[in-house]
Amino acid sequence: MVNAWWNRLLGAVYGGGFSTQEAEYEDHATRRDYLWNTLGTAVWGMVFPLLTIVSTQLVGAEEAGKFSIAFVTGTLIMIACNYGVRNFQVSDIDEKTSFASYQLNRWLCGALALACGLVYSSARGYDAQMATIGLGVYLYKVIDGIADVYEGRLQQADKLYLAGMSQTLRSVGVIAVFSVALFLTRSMPIAAMAMGIAAIASLVLVTAPLALLETEKSRRMSLREAGHLFVQCAPLFGALFLFNLIESMPKFVMEGTLAYKYQLYFNALFFPAQAILLSIGFIYKPQLLRLSSIWANPRKRRRFDLIIVAVMALIVVITGACAAFMAGPGIPLMSFMYGLNFERYRTLALLMVVAGGVTAAIDFIYAIITVLRHAGDVTKIYLICFAVSVVVPVILIKLLGLMGAVVSYLAIMALLLVLLIIEYAHIRQRIERDRNPYGA
Repeated sequence: MVNAWWNRLLGAVYGGGFSTQEAEYEDHATRRDYLWNTLGTAVWGMVFPLLTIVSTQLVGAEEAGKFSIAFVTGTLIMIACNYGVRNFQVSDIDEKTSFASYQLNRWLCGALALACGLVYSSARGYDAQMATIGLGVYLYKVIDGIADVYEGRLQQADKLYLAGMSQTLRSVGVIAVFSVALFLTRSMPIAAMAMGIAAIASLVLVTAPLALLETEKSRRMSLREAGHLFVQCAPLFGALFLFNLIESMPKFVMEGTLAYKYQLYFNALFFPAQAILLSIGFIYKPQLLRLSSIWANPRKRRRFDLIIVAVMALIVVITGACAAFMAGPGIPLMSFMYGLNFERYRTLALLMVVAGGVTAAIDFIYAIITVLRHAGDVTKIYLICFAVSVVVPVILIKLLGLMGAVVSYLAIMALLLVLLIIEYAHIRQRIERDRNPYGA
């Protein structure tokens, strides 16, 4: 398979270009789409947890903590690189914006995002070691963001399974290269740079060629179209970036207050909570199109409400199950995997699980508000919570250390959920009032 792919790449290079070649993979493979997209998303979601475990076992909690905060910053850089364009791109069935313009937009976003990351490292006053760790991680996350536009092109061509394969290969490659490099050198900067180089190689050798070979040739790029994407996708990008910034604020405050090892402890405690968010996403996100069609029929509004109640109840059940697991074998299992004693953080683990359930509910309620086409209405809520996230973690972390970071995270997420639910209720009232202005 590797030889066949290499021959195909060389044939495209010497045979007139990628877009002139014949596509070889089928489209409309729904079952394969689901399987590979699920696998790709799952493996991609495991990169951070697995690499923190590897880092802790090989170089200790302090170095793993440095990697953790670099990865958190890198995730924000990736979101800036994506700019919320993926959903807009895949829904552009008529290709009103050319794929070449999507590429130009994404490469510009990637360059700007990477530059912002480097400026941030400089402003933080990182030493050479930490700056190099950051650079390697930022490269990986920027490539993750750039690869997304090519994987979006495959999805647009109804070949989502190829996008899933690309994402899986990149994630597995990064995990393997980072782990081997760290094992051989015991140097976090070298391992981080190796990760960035592996991501670049996957983009150049697999993701970009695959998208160009397996989709129709794009018309010429347009600066106007690329610029229009910045305007069109700004609201969604703003909401996504603000939410992730709010979620990350306790970690950024910790970096200036506590030792780096506490970054590791915080993120390790967060990973089980993240599993709740991913589980709920796997359940409801494939049903968003169906939810939109149900909402479009006024006679089915009660059914729409019942689905919301059912998903929220499911979040409570999954959160309870996760809490029970953490109260039982979860903590000993974490201690074994990381080679650290998490027993003293049992209470924090349970608080973090609750925070995970709250975050899953936030994600779902925001998706519902998007279905109602009122996503712009929540911007003010995110701004309020961002202001709170700047103040509360500073106070609590200085007073309580790691406990303060977890409590502040839970408090901010709880505030955001309450405000979102209130805003959702107001949106529904406005919709009903507009639909029946002479009602009671």
